[in-house]
Amino acid sequence: MKVLIINGSPHKSGNTSIAIDEVVKTLAEENIEAEVVQIGNKAVRGCIACNRCAELGHCVFDDEVNKIAEKFESADGLIVASPVYYASANATLIACLDRLFYSTSFDKTMKVGASIVVARRGGCTATFDELNKYFTISRMPVVSSQYWNCVHGRAPGEAACDAEGMQTMRTLARNMAFLLKSIALGKEKFGLPEIEPWQGTHFVREDLNG
Repeated sequence: MKVLIINGSPHKSGNTSIAIDEVVKTLAEENIEAEVVQIGNKAVRGCIACNRCAELGHCVFDDEVNKIAEKFESADGLIVASPVYYASANATLIACLDRLFYSTSFDKTMKVGASIVVARRGGCTATFDELNKYFTISRMPVVSSQYWNCVHGRAPGEAACDAEGMQTMRTLARNMAFLLKSIALGKEKFGLPEIEPWQGTHFVREDLNG
């Protein structure tokens, strides 16, 4: 089994990486492979709602997002991690996730999702909620831990001193491993849940053509 981890920090060895490393180490103990992709230091533009992905099968901007899409499709789980900027995730990560989830048509049902947020002090829960929404709109179960998945640290290396945060990362990884294995057994015995044809309900019903 494999988990893809997207690091939204622009710093390769920052506090977000420390949190991720704790998860990767624990996943390895559970015989789960993890691949980390650094996106926070890449030039990734936002979605322009051109809908060309419906024709092409991938985003019209052929950059890191399309590379990540291939890894995401073959992964059993996805973790997105970000530092907190103004009670929000790194803008590059959000641009990546907007395009990644919108442009990919492969079935994400029962791929397991989790988010990690790192901050000096505040804004963690708002960012945590922001990132989890990508999973809940995609039929992806969200992994819980013993607390919200946040680690605190300001200067490089300080996250390692957050004992509760590090424990939360280990608990998250163990819970993710358990859920991945449980879903694999469930698929084998019961298959995936039935997906009904989409019924879009639009709130504006006025005939603009008169």
